[in-house]
Amino acid sequence: MKLNKLALEHLSTLKYAFRWTIIIFPVAVAIGSIVALFLTLLEGVTHLRFQYPWLLFLLPFAGIAIHLIYRSVGQSSERGNNLIMDEIHETGGGVPRQMAPVILVTTVVTHLFGGSAGREGTAVQIGGSIAGIFSSWFKLDEVDTKMLLTAGIAAGFGAVFGTPLTGAVFAMEVLAIGKIEYKALLPTLIASVFGDLTVSAWGLHHTAYHIDLIAKGTYFLSDYLPFSILLLAKVIFASVLFGLASYLFAQMVHGIKAFFTNLCKIQWLIPVVGGLIIIGLTCAIGKPDYLGLGIEAEVAGAVTIPSAFHAGGADTWSWLWKTVFTTLTLGTGFKGGEVTPLFYIGATLGNTLSTLLDAPVSLFAALGFIAVFAGATNTPLACTIMGVELFGSEYTLFFAVACFTAYLFSGHSGIYSAQRIAVPKVFNGTGADLNI
Repeated sequence: MKLNKLALEHLSTLKYAFRWTIIIFPVAVAIGSIVALFLTLLEGVTHLRFQYPWLLFLLPFAGIAIHLIYRSVGQSSERGNNLIMDEIHETGGGVPRQMAPVILVTTVVTHLFGGSAGREGTAVQIGGSIAGIFSSWFKLDEVDTKMLLTAGIAAGFGAVFGTPLTGAVFAMEVLAIGKIEYKALLPTLIASVFGDLTVSAWGLHHTAYHIDLIAKGTYFLSDYLPFSILLLAKVIFASVLFGLASYLFAQMVHGIKAFFTNLCKIQWLIPVVGGLIIIGLTCAIGKPDYLGLGIEAEVAGAVTIPSAFHAGGADTWSWLWKTVFTTLTLGTGFKGGEVTPLFYIGATLGNTLSTLLDAPVSLFAALGFIAVFAGATNTPLACTIMGVELFGSEYTLFFAVACFTAYLFSGHSGIYSAQRIAVPKVFNGTGADLNI
């Protein structure tokens, strides 16, 4: 009797896995293909801006164009990632079909004219929009639609960064603080893996990062695990600052948006003012290091994410300048993601702290890279896994310490306003929530 029950349970599991693989495969391939197109366009417009630096002075006009695009065809798409997350939490008006092309075009425009933004938000919105389209084609019910939207987030994230396991966990973890919907584990993993494989099939490659090996000293406790009490203390201290940097970023994005919305009643003036401020700051600083993604150097000696992994590869306040440029860009209506700028902020802050703390430069750049992201998105598990996928497994313990610490010290703020608090980060002695 028990054997029959077990056989039926396994048969049901096989049917479930087969069904979702069949459903998700075309969705993930479509998402991966659009993400590949997006990455190709992004690289092209970045190099075009490098070739013609004067394009920066057209940024205010680009802002007006983006505003008009959303007002004419974008509709509710302007809510971006938050709209997709709300649809997963509670079904509403659905994810607009035009979200994918609109966010792709407006993000490319933002980067062409020098806006400081990322690419994760665009990839996630592409994933959610395409998943919504396939859901209607497949005539899925409400429960399965939510599952497919979550898988769409995973496919977009995994495809754009080349981190399939991170994409799967991120899609489940980002929806609610302190809660992971494991029922979506298989669909998100399938989607993220196929999305990443599709990008690779199109011949695109992601930036490779490297952490230099740390010489084992007196304080290392094991021949197998590079663990030092002194180094751990430095990591914890730096990670507190990484969490505070996450908090600052999230507060500035939301604060700048609210400030300009209240200040300018004529909405199209907001990106104009934002663009003019960015132009003014760039001219005042005298270098274009904080424009665009921050991965490739526009001029020799520019501060980039890869340069932050080397001694002298970042200025003391590079992380703060990137925070200002990105929050101004996104807060005044330009489009793109937050994650790549968060990588830049974390890596350059880690570079600066490594000098102050006499710590390994590349390790602390890597820790900042993932920890600031963890604090801003409230996804410490996904970011720990990202550390392993991007930098290798040798320093996994430090990755976890950095991400978990930054997560706690970033408070309950985050870059996604639709993210819910399922379990608060801190409790008092009686188990009641602390009001933070």
